[in-house]
Amino acid sequence: MSEGPMAGQVKILVVDDDAEIRELLQDYLGGHGYQVEPACDSTGMRAALAAGLPDLVLLDVGLPGEDGLSLARYLREHHDLPVIMVSGAGSPVDRTIGLEVGADDYVAKPFDPRELLARVKTVLRRYQRVPATAAPTAPVDAGNSLQLGACRLDLDRHQLFDGNGAEIPLTAMEFDLLQAFAQRPNRPLSRDQLLNLTQNRDWNPFDRSIDIRIARLRRKLETDPDKPQVIRTLRGVGYMFVPG
Repeated sequence: MSEGPMAGQVKILVVDDDAEIRELLQDYLGGHGYQVEPACDSTGMRAALAAGLPDLVLLDVGLPGEDGLSLARYLREHHDLPVIMVSGAGSPVDRTIGLEVGADDYVAKPFDPRELLARVKTVLRRYQRVPATAAPTAPVDAGNSLQLGACRLDLDRHQLFDGNGAEIPLTAMEFDLLQAFAQRPNRPLSRDQLLNLTQNRDWNPFDRSIDIRIARLRRKLETDPDKPQVIRTLRGVGYMFVPG
């Protein structure tokens, strides 16, 4: 059984003002069976979205006019799409901001197309879920679901629901984190352990990506994010999930 969709079924929207990058990705990703839609700015991106939603967006940070960070926020607010940020600035600050606005991954230029392809495959594999139109309006209270405070996580459908049954959008990495916690309740987990459990191997000792994503999760899960009860901080250790 296949791990994910066939490449030929996957549409990738590449938003970059550099024509050479657009052509490179069209040739390379297209050569691996992906359908690549290029756009050079925010206007082109919105036109492409109106014509048909892609399966993944490769989004350059340094776009003219409305930049990639603003567009990433727009995508996270209006569309349930995985986003990989691409930037010429590879500093931890840029990566941190990219993750804060909801990107699923971050790649710095110049990049190896093979590495980018691997990241595309990983994000797509993580992001697979039952389409919203085929899912019930509330989580199935059976088998593989878990109570998280007032929310409920459906582990089969990769979906999070609030107390009223409304779906709360999750990025692929956010779901991976919740799943890692759910499989290890009441167990202290360090940042390194969480990075390894979520298969995020591109990290360094100063990586704040886990802290940023947990802060985002707390805003979705906790009644009072400043006094978290579901995902608790263990100072000097890391974090611990306390099921509801």
